[in-house]
Amino acid sequence: MTLQEAISARHSVRQYLVKAVEAETAAKIQAAIDSANREGGVHIQMILNEPTAFASGLAKYGKFQNVNNYLAVVAPKGKDGDVKAGYYGELIVLTMQALGLNSCWVGLTFKKNKSAYAIGPDEELKCVISFGYGVDGGKLHPQKKTLKDVVVNKSGSDVLPDWFVKGVEAALLAPTAVNQQKFEFTLNADGTAEVKTKFSIVGYTHIDLGIVKCHFEIASGKKL
Repeated sequence: MTLQEAISARHSVRQYLVKAVEAETAAKIQAAIDSANREGGVHIQMILNEPTAFASGLAKYGKFQNVNNYLAVVAPKGKDGDVKAGYYGELIVLTMQALGLNSCWVGLTFKKNKSAYAIGPDEELKCVISFGYGVDGGKLHPQKKTLKDVVVNKSGSDVLPDWFVKGVEAALLAPTAVNQQKFEFTLNADGTAEVKTKFSIVGYTHIDLGIVKCHFEIASGKKL
């Protein structure tokens, strides 16, 4: 499975089988993490066989079950760090999906276990990502928005280029906090594209922005 295929196949999964991640698979995930950390200046860490983060009442409220593995998404403080956390965290999520694993971005419904991961002086834990072998593959949530809802066309043409359409369609499949999809793409007159966040009372919009950028760039083959 390619990363492009993983975008369509990935859905949030909160219930997992009691099944360990094989050493070979874990090594491939770690290689993806190492690459992301080098490229993005983030500090994402894989925690295996650690059930305490999802053993509290918060996790039960979030309907999590048998979560023993997660990524600690640690990144530089501030909004730029949020974007990087989202971008590189999702890149690893899609890699895990391609390897046959399921996952879920988690912002609040987990218990912080600071002994399980390291945080530098200018870093913070942005969120975690649970992962493992899902009880099922998850469900596709109905899209709240369509392409026309999230696009501003300044190109001067009524016909959007194929690469741009593919990128935005992939972005609309990206996981966002409570499925809020608070982002907007612009196709500029010079043929370039950009994306920005829109106001949300929920928060997490800059992490969402990074996730959305990841999907767009994979599907379109263009950098934002």
